[in-house]
Amino acid sequence: MPEIFANEPLPRSVFDVVIIGAGVVGCAMARRFALQGANTLLLEKSADLLDGASKGNSAILHTGFDAPPPGSQEHGCLVDGYREYRDIHAKLNLPLLECGALVLAWSADEADRLELLRQNAHRNGVTSARIIDAGQLRLREPEVAATAVAALEIPGESILDPWSAPYAYLLQALRNGASLARNCALQGGRFDGAQWLLETSRGQLHARQVINCAGLYGDRVNQLLVGESDFEIRPRKGQFVVFDKSARPLLRSILLPVPTEITKGVVVCPTIFGNVLVGPTAEEQDSRSDARVDAAELRALVERGRQILPGLGRHGVTATYAGIRPASEHKDYQIKWYAEHYCCVGGIRSTGLSAALGIASRVYREYQERGNQHTALEDCAWPRVPGIAETGRRDWQVPGNDGIVCHCELVTRREIRAALDGPLAPASMAALKRRTRAGMGRCQGFYCSAELCELTEGRLSASLAVARK
Repeated sequence: MPEIFANEPLPRSVFDVVIIGAGVVGCAMARRFALQGANTLLLEKSADLLDGASKGNSAILHTGFDAPPPGSQEHGCLVDGYREYRDIHAKLNLPLLECGALVLAWSADEADRLELLRQNAHRNGVTSARIIDAGQLRLREPEVAATAVAALEIPGESILDPWSAPYAYLLQALRNGASLARNCALQGGRFDGAQWLLETSRGQLHARQVINCAGLYGDRVNQLLVGESDFEIRPRKGQFVVFDKSARPLLRSILLPVPTEITKGVVVCPTIFGNVLVGPTAEEQDSRSDARVDAAELRALVERGRQILPGLGRHGVTATYAGIRPASEHKDYQIKWYAEHYCCVGGIRSTGLSAALGIASRVYREYQERGNQHTALEDCAWPRVPGIAETGRRDWQVPGNDGIVCHCELVTRREIRAALDGPLAPASMAALKRRTRAGMGRCQGFYCSAELCELTEGRLSASLAVARK
């Protein structure tokens, strides 16, 4: 599965499906269509996958307990995505921390609202959800502030790796015949009655079907290709604070607030990498790309985290970051076929990581219902991604790793070289961090950046463009 550089021409063959956008939904979509035997190309305007909305989220695998009701697109995709992730994660070497969640009530009014949340969870099929009183809460989470009066327990909520999952989906797609074009921005297209002619920054592409998974630019791609869009992306920034690994013993569960109409609120939760995460904020903005953090908002997050979990006051902050969610004016996902040959997967908000596999399965079913048939692969490849989570065995524990480069995150030279030589070699330092966690620890690359620069010299090139089997 070699890389083809940007000076190589794009494939001239007619693809069954071209998918626009290599975020988590696009990667899951490419996987589903490739496994079903479709000749699939994933198109990404950036130098690497996950350069848009998918690079910043809370990494929770949601059960759908608080999703819109059964019958909604979001609920169905969440249920199916949750189930499929649990079914396949071990085969792809993806981690899963089954820690459960608690929705905390801080007043009598919020405690009353827990019953409505419990009923909603049961309606959504999460029948394990139950209300526990303050005493039971203390036994479960002794470090939670004493002012919490009750909680709704959801045992099935879990934590995963937000970057390895889409990486694994795309890697499996490529190993089973799909193609990836990076640094390849869509500029226009038309359907001639038989196939699409897509104009890109690197030339023309031909496809029988187009699936729009463009995330923050989904409405604009709609306008570009079909001249209309039933939704408008309204970017919503979420800022996060990552506390040091020393804070991890303070909690066992995901701690959630009672949600509002606008947001699920500020979460305090463990990460798969051994930290504690606090966030996100919910800030409406016009920009689809401005993911800068704000000192005042971050201070407020730190304060809120310490109100929920007072012991956080004894621990420092490792990192901060922000993500932009592709919210729209609608509360539900906007998955729609605008024509028999064009589908838009839009308005996939904060639950997209959990629902991605379910979204892909839904769209493929609808694709089949429109008369499209392929022969599913009988013996598909199941590549295993490197284990970089704290929940499993790490490379530093395996002999012959050539020593540690990043001591904060215990990343070895062998891991760095394997990522650089791998089938989806990173095109930027940020992408290398997502593949290995090098430079993401307490010192934020202060001690390892010099060696990382030496190891990556001449290797991180935005010219990397097309990956093929």
